Amino acid sequence: MKPGIHPDYHPVVFQDTSTGDMFVTRSTATSERTIEWSDGNTYPLIAVDISSASHPFWTGAGRILDTAGQVEKFRRRYGARGAGRM
Repeated sequence: MKPGIHPDYHPVVFQDTSTGDMFVTRSTATSERTIEWSDGNTYPLIAVDISSASHPFWTGAGRILDTAGQVEKFRRRYGARGAGRM
């Protein structure tokens, strides 16, 4: 790797604002806010709106869409209008 052309890659704490969960990882992101971690070191703190701790896909709280019911609801509302027009 060429020296001097890559961004600084350092440990950063990400905090999920909806759950309060925090984790340390390495990133090029920086922040003015800092936090002292349990290992005694101080790291930049970056607040994120959603992470694996709060995302419905990872938590299992995702909604299952009833697509057949949605199609029937659409057909009841709009009927067969426009059928065969092309």
